[in-house]
Amino acid sequence: MRLTLEIWRQASASAAGSLVTYEMEDVSEHMSFLEVLDVLNERLTREGKEPVAFEHDCREGICGSCGMMIDGVAHGPFGATATCQLHMRRFSDGDRLRVEPWRARAFPVIKDLVVDRSPLDEIIQSGGFVSVNTGGAPEANLIPVPKPLSDQAMDAAECIGCGACVAQCPNGAAQLFTAAKVSHLALLPQGQPERRRRVVAMVEKMEEYFGSCSNFRECEVVCPKEISVDFIGRMNHEYLRARLFGSE
Repeated sequence: MRLTLEIWRQASASAAGSLVTYEMEDVSEHMSFLEVLDVLNERLTREGKEPVAFEHDCREGICGSCGMMIDGVAHGPFGATATCQLHMRRFSDGDRLRVEPWRARAFPVIKDLVVDRSPLDEIIQSGGFVSVNTGGAPEANLIPVPKPLSDQAMDAAECIGCGACVAQCPNGAAQLFTAAKVSHLALLPQGQPERRRRVVAMVEKMEEYFGSCSNFRECEVVCPKEISVDFIGRMNHEYLRARLFGSE
């Protein structure tokens, strides 16, 4: 398979960037998208050129670090797929693909396809945890949790924090990410003591960096874990209750 890649190259956060074209020959349909970039970087290194900087870790759709825009769509044009899970058999011989970093004001470019996603970390640090000292871990079956609630909590906990929802949103909003992190704790018994304080802290930290949700629902479409925007409604309900009745 032959491909033409137009890749965003930017030497540093302060440097100007541009799209650079690379011709790729003999691309196997069994390669993942990241493996194609690996092959390109090996070639660039042999030629004495700077390889393309991009983030990756697990390459199993778990860590969320591999995010990039492919033809203007976060993680590429196929749903429920992280970039590392995107295989070249989904494309055709001769395709021309544009590869860019996340495009969001809250995610400034560090180098090439690597962006600073620390605002998501700050949202978690503001309240995405359970800090109550409960002693040793109890037997799991001692805390009954209704099956529908545990299923919802697990659905929310699938969020891998990749930032695709922010990058795809026309407003650069992080409601889907924040809602998933708020909801998976709010739905379980362990998260109840700090429930109100948590949602207020996380939502207010989110609003420092990100835009507002306008129900475009593009976040839901590109989420590699197919997290529902229903969680945004749940988070808004949690936040309003905390503001009406106090966050303590």
